[in-house]
Amino acid sequence: MAEILVVGGGAAGMMAALFAARSGADVTLLEHNEKLGKKVYITGKGRCNLTNDCDVDEFLAQVPRNPRFLYSALHFFSPRDMMALLESAGCPVEVQRGRRVFPRSEKASDVTRALTSLMRDAGVRIRLNADVRSFRMADSRIAGVCLSDGSEIPADAVILCTGGVSYPSTGSTGDGYRLAAECGHTVLPPLPVLVGLETEENWPARLQGLSLRNVTLTLSHGKKKLYSELGEMLFTHFGISGPLALEASCHLPDPSSGASLLIDLKPGLTAEQLDARLLRDFAAAGKKQLQNELPALLPASLAEIFPALCGLPDHLPCNQVTASQRRALAGMLKALPLTVRAPRPVQEAVVTRGGVSVKEIDPGTLCSRIVPNLYFAGEIIDVDAHTGGYNLQISWSTGALAARSAAESIL
Repeated sequence: MAEILVVGGGAAGMMAALFAARSGADVTLLEHNEKLGKKVYITGKGRCNLTNDCDVDEFLAQVPRNPRFLYSALHFFSPRDMMALLESAGCPVEVQRGRRVFPRSEKASDVTRALTSLMRDAGVRIRLNADVRSFRMADSRIAGVCLSDGSEIPADAVILCTGGVSYPSTGSTGDGYRLAAECGHTVLPPLPVLVGLETEENWPARLQGLSLRNVTLTLSHGKKKLYSELGEMLFTHFGISGPLALEASCHLPDPSSGASLLIDLKPGLTAEQLDARLLRDFAAAGKKQLQNELPALLPASLAEIFPALCGLPDHLPCNQVTASQRRALAGMLKALPLTVRAPRPVQEAVVTRGGVSVKEIDPGTLCSRIVPNLYFAGEIIDVDAHTGGYNLQISWSTGALAARSAAESIL
């Protein structure tokens, strides 16, 4: 029987092993950790946001880099297919806010357990603590893999599902990049995405822990607007984090220094409407100091430093605020500026940008254009998406398509 080796037992690897076995191949899944799916266990803070209940076009709109590359994979195995697969394995799912899909138990372990059960039923051999050190090549094809213990395993096809370098404690060590490069593939430098943003300004540290809801965050580089969305964000000791910052990080230029951020603290009001409100409020406040009046508009900790951010004394009586000063306040409420110094380190990122260039992978089969029996799936490929279950679905879909393609090519 034709032998397919799946290297990496994360989301993409488990799905690849399952689909390859169901396609009739003899499958061995090699995982260098002591258990499968270590990164799956921490997704969604342990609840496992496993996909998003949307159609393919909506899904691709959430993929900033190389979205069309995923078209075939998502049509082959869609979010609805993933939901149905888990339901059939006794792991019911439910759709929550933002169409995020979770196991009903809200336990990531149930997802891994269900997939492991399906793989075993399909006849997949699972080898843990199996560290692949190199490929054995013959006539420009992969003939097998060499493990760190000195043993070799023959292969008719290999599916590389080793992930990126985010969350290295889960086993994402970048070994797959090395293996791909040794085969002649271009590996784009791994960069962090879905990660907090460090700012040049220090004042966010004074607001550490403050969460803002229903604000708009806009990211620009030069005159080009790269991202703008309404949602939630968080001030931290290094700058900003939270859902909006994480999504904005997907759109950072490289290098990211000099990219600018604007926070619209009152997206429901125009600058003119804000100016009119401030005029009314300040007239009613009389001699009340500016810093004591602003909590009516802002969280207390932000209100305390806001006058200084606008270049105004915090003790300024409200009835002495000039028209130009009032307009400056309204302007800052609509466009509070920050400057990106850098994203946080890749070790803190949810996923990795970069990896094997999509130009060297056939999107219809996920087969290497360089090595005819090598396939790629998951985070090792240079695609990444916003939060909301999209990145895990990319792993499920690419794993399934790569497996079907590998099995068809050798059976």
